[in-house]
Amino acid sequence: MTERQIQRFFRVLARELNRSARVIVTGAAAGSLWGSVRPSLDIDFAITLARRDRRGQDALEAAIARTVRLTGIQANYAQDIDRWGQISLLDYRRHTMPYKRFGRLDVRLLDPVYWSIGKVSRYLDPDVQDLLAVLTRRRVPTRRLTQTWASALRASPPSPARAQFRAQAEHFLRSHGRAIWGRSFDAEAAIRHFHRAAGIRLS
Repeated sequence: MTERQIQRFFRVLARELNRSARVIVTGAAAGSLWGSVRPSLDIDFAITLARRDRRGQDALEAAIARTVRLTGIQANYAQDIDRWGQISLLDYRRHTMPYKRFGRLDVRLLDPVYWSIGKVSRYLDPDVQDLLAVLTRRRVPTRRLTQTWASALRASPPSPARAQFRAQAEHFLRSHGRAIWGRSFDAEAAIRHFHRAAGIRLS
């Protein structure tokens, strides 16, 4: 998914919807705009209408369907993307950055640190490559990253996904930390901070 394709999608959506709304782009499309070069076949986003009512929701769904048909670009969307996974995205709506306005559509990007929660949760090879590219190019501080991951873990309800998220976060720090933060990066120190912040006590 190129930036030109992403812009075309939202330009068409703004025209088809013709209502005030806020979009928060996440997933591989956000990664592309943050600096990842991996191709993506769809756009993931949260969308909230300025005025919420049943007619507005029906109009939104119809507008997105028309936009997908007109652009050939698939869309995964929800009013609240926190419901997409078992690991909490915390107060993600407060952690976005402006991207561009398309008519009455305010398109924003999910902050890379909050965006990374979903990537660590899924942790397929393309997600790892996205994390490497974006965290390196955006120069994300280690402590902010591990603190946010720990907060997400603490805020998530009990499930096997919690243990999986923890293991994947630790694996990422050990396997890829130096590639992002340099040779002086201490993975074990970063993991200890992650454990302390998450309230994890090792036996």
